[in-house]
Amino acid sequence: GQPLGPRRLSLKPVPKLPNMEAFLREALVKVKKQARGCLAPELCFQAVRAATERPFAEGVRRERELFQVLLSSGQAQALQYAFFAERAVRRWATPGGAAWSSAAPQPVRKAAVIGLGTMGRGIVTSLVKANIPLVALEQDLENLNKGRKAVMLLLEREAVKMEGGAKTLDFHNPARLQFTVDFDQLRDVDLVIEAVFENMALKKEIFHKLSKICKPGALLCTNTSALNIDEIASATSRPQQVIGTHFFSPAHVMRLLEIIYGRHTSPTAIATAMQLAKALKKVGVVVGNCFGFVGNRMMFPYVQQAVFLLEEGSRPEAVDEVIEDFGFKIGPFRMSDLAGLDVGWRSRKDQGLTGPSLPAGTPARQRHGQRYSPLPDLLCEQGRFGQKTGKGWYQYEKAGGRTATPDPWLHNFLCQYRDTHGIQTRFIDQEEILERCLFSLINEGFAILAEGIASGPEHLD
Repeated sequence: GQPLGPRRLSLKPVPKLPNMEAFLREALVKVKKQARGCLAPELCFQAVRAATERPFAEGVRRERELFQVLLSSGQAQALQYAFFAERAVRRWATPGGAAWSSAAPQPVRKAAVIGLGTMGRGIVTSLVKANIPLVALEQDLENLNKGRKAVMLLLEREAVKMEGGAKTLDFHNPARLQFTVDFDQLRDVDLVIEAVFENMALKKEIFHKLSKICKPGALLCTNTSALNIDEIASATSRPQQVIGTHFFSPAHVMRLLEIIYGRHTSPTAIATAMQLAKALKKVGVVVGNCFGFVGNRMMFPYVQQAVFLLEEGSRPEAVDEVIEDFGFKIGPFRMSDLAGLDVGWRSRKDQGLTGPSLPAGTPARQRHGQRYSPLPDLLCEQGRFGQKTGKGWYQYEKAGGRTATPDPWLHNFLCQYRDTHGIQTRFIDQEEILERCLFSLINEGFAILAEGIASGPEHLD
């Protein structure tokens, strides 16, 4: 008894579900948690909500309004800027006149990674995923076996993620991935990435060895986060083939790859490193050689301000919350715990900022004539290195745990520290936290541009 003419679904009433309100409430909480500060996912949610509550034509109108809000928003402009900045950095140039348009990369048919610590494992995983055959080298069998186990675990996980895709990971094949303690296995590789820990003497020793063993055309890369590329290159007979490839932790996840040229690095070497970044599906950014390059050099004053805020009365969780609500994926203290507090500690010791080599009578909170906070050093002296030890700026459920919870021990420790140094605690509002952390980051960015370490603002961003 129904008419047979066409029926427009959009004219039918929207069915009501019994627990709609509760369901939408839950969904909004999830969206807010995942979207942290991003407008679009929340407005998508509002559009869906409108579809459940209003007739079709009204729902579509509401969706159009929401879209217009996003279209003209600062976030849309920022995302568009980021999209084009990622493309702009492919067109690199150095003050010496080398440039993307005139330099041709060498093919990389086989690579090697030296050192299977946290960084080395991630780099091996990235190369395997990019289908580049490689040799992974460690100094002794014990470290090699430990490293191999960890790499295999990472690769198993990546393989599961890629299941159902066209490509499978062929990592059990020794022709594609070989583990060794023998430097002679590196004779025929086109590119070596050294990923041992940040120690200049150790890195120079390895590069001296590589320059004797590797074939003449091989590119020698160092995964360093701050050390001088020219000094590392000075240990070789071919400084033109030495280049910094600074991966960010975890190396198989993070898309940024900082490519650092030294005084003698050839245009071909830079082009090859950039080509490698592309093969690894990473964003390669070419920058100059100075302490910390661009990424970490900007991080230093940012984290330093965050620590000063603790001295003056704030707490790690308060600072992180402000920074994360602003839109950072992770605040400075959770980030430090993730990376390992011992990494920065080792670097500060090498710079003579802390440790037994300090001359007697050095003021506790001053170094080299500047304000300095020993708080991170004191945590390290307590064996609190972050996630790896289960305690850092936060406490974790176990060593290697991921869930950061505020630590009463640390709050108590901060109180004692302020008492010792006679620091008056005061209330610090969110705006001050945000401005002090961000402005120190931005100011350092301007200094980097002024010195010509980066060739344009897109490279920094």
